Amino acid sequence: MNDSIILMGIKHSGKSTQGRLLAKSLACSFVDVDDVIAEIAGQTPREIYTLHGEGSFMKWEEEACRRMATENVQKRLVIATGGGICDNAPALQVLRSMGRFIFLNVAENIAVNRILNKACLGEDGSWLGLPAYIAKENPQDESDIRAIFHEFYVKRIAVYSKIADIKIDISDKTKDENARLIAKAIGA
Repeated sequence: MNDSIILMGIKHSGKSTQGRLLAKSLACSFVDVDDVIAEIAGQTPREIYTLHGEGSFMKWEEEACRRMATENVQKRLVIATGGGICDNAPALQVLRSMGRFIFLNVAENIAVNRILNKACLGEDGSWLGLPAYIAKENPQDESDIRAIFHEFYVKRIAVYSKIADIKIDISDKTKDENARLIAKAIGA
């Protein structure tokens, strides 16, 4: 096992933002699993999921992890995973061989507000820009989105907590303050 740092957490927990900052402070490379998927599949993770389904997406996610592992033997990386990596056992197995799982736990209200800030109501009354797991439930209003997210959040937090080597509670502080918190928690 090398000493890579694998960031996991719910969508909009700051994995990519914090990953870039952490990689810079550790003087190592940053890799976002979603970027690797897009590079090798020729489609974004959202496109794959929407057009080809969850099973296809999970295969691409596993392949992206395998490629990262193969191309970075004995290199320390900071890796940002997609929010659903916790449901992809083969991908997790590959990543486990690379380093430690760090769960960035963000408060429910912060995460759902970040999702709502990126969403908008389309002309036809449907919501645009929502994560697929929310959009497929056809929410009618903000309270529906919050209710769907709540149920999802509770389940996911339990899963991340079981998988993680280290759990870090991310607050609504600045990016730099959270980066220092993460660095301290991992002993960097």
